[in-house]
Amino acid sequence: MMSKKTLYQKLVDAHTVAVLDEENVLLFCDLHLMNEYTSPQAFSGLEEKSRGVLVPGQNVSVVSHIIPTHNETPRRIADPASLLQATNLKKNCTKHNIPLFDTNDALQGIEHVVSPEHGMIRPGMVVICGDSHTTTYGALGVLGFGIGTSEVEHVLATQTLVYRMAKNMRITINGILPRGTTSKDLILNIISQISAKGAIGYVVEFCGSAVTALSTEARFTICNMAVEAGARGALIAPDSTAVEYILARAPDITGDMQEDALQYWATLHTDIDAQFDQEYLFDANDMAPFVTWGTSPDQAIAINAHIPSKASIQNSADRLSLEQALRYTKLIDGQTLEGTPIQHVFIGSCTNGRIEDLRDVIATIGDRRVASGVRAMVVPGSGAVKAQAESEGIADKLIAAGFEWRKPGCSMCLAMNDDVLVSGTRCASTTNRNFEGRQGRGAITHLMSPAMAAAAAVTGMITDARKLGGESHA
Repeated sequence: MMSKKTLYQKLVDAHTVAVLDEENVLLFCDLHLMNEYTSPQAFSGLEEKSRGVLVPGQNVSVVSHIIPTHNETPRRIADPASLLQATNLKKNCTKHNIPLFDTNDALQGIEHVVSPEHGMIRPGMVVICGDSHTTTYGALGVLGFGIGTSEVEHVLATQTLVYRMAKNMRITINGILPRGTTSKDLILNIISQISAKGAIGYVVEFCGSAVTALSTEARFTICNMAVEAGARGALIAPDSTAVEYILARAPDITGDMQEDALQYWATLHTDIDAQFDQEYLFDANDMAPFVTWGTSPDQAIAINAHIPSKASIQNSADRLSLEQALRYTKLIDGQTLEGTPIQHVFIGSCTNGRIEDLRDVIATIGDRRVASGVRAMVVPGSGAVKAQAESEGIADKLIAAGFEWRKPGCSMCLAMNDDVLVSGTRCASTTNRNFEGRQGRGAITHLMSPAMAAAAAVTGMITDARKLGGESHA
């Protein structure tokens, strides 16, 4: 009798070239994505060993992290160090015949936005990248995860990876998200409950009626942020929603190929009675918009809740963490977040830089304008998102409302380009991390959904977006 398998186990088994020992396998990688800041040492290693790239067509590069997003000059990169990184990536891609979305490519953007929107990501694949948020692709039934520089070199040379097996976790979310709440609120809630270490060593499969009801773009957000709970991967079994998304973006899947693909994708689910090492159950019906108050994604509360009090925390380490976080964010334990003044708003990133996110922003702001004293930036996740937003009139509405409409890139998600916050600035951000200094030395980051960030922009303070009206996508 065949043993019952989880979706994760099926994906690993299908890509195992060799079993190395009880914990490690040699894994074949269908697609390897690269960016300008984690690949230089890997290419140098190949050069030193006189090795080439085994399968150039199964590697794709994108310039995303160090690229400025301002509109002042046609030349995207002026900073010498950043320009060197981009130039070296182009040189290495040209030498090894690797496709590249270069600095001035109309389709350039963040790798985790670019690759799925062009049909590169398909159910059943193993996709890797030198970036932790590669878990994003699990929304399409793909095992995606980040790797280190030495592993990048190994993949370039062999298209395989020595992979340590993870444990299985299932998070079931039933119910339906209430009006005004989104997948960003959902995942922030989950992380706050299981902690930033709650999924360390696990690949997490998300399922349940609330997940089934989500759009593909909303699922990307959940899988993207699973790594903030320590997950080594995130998965959602591909269903009709995922298949529709893929076929609309993969014109090469036709005829017999499509029939074979659909048959295979239908097998990509966890078997009934398959065993998980850890399980959680959540109810989406009572969800509210969530906002972080501290310096870790798990330090988050509902907009109508209060920051935990020191007296309520028994564990001394947790109490110390709370005190340190509040000292940095200049907040007081026991207070609410609603009404907290902000000076900056950033809408974008691989978490929330897609077209649905921008539609949420427009739905939230209505005919309002950015509040006095607030600087609000909107950075589309890719050139394709930028073009679509402009064709739909979203960009014009944002500009008219006082938002800055920028070029694609990682931008203010991390202080690796010239979009950096000044110390002491409090920012409502749709990104994935609120670590100390993440958006600039001394800057204070509050993670939230695009709708919530839009509400903060037009009110000048952290605000419950539901009070402004508008319809948010899940």
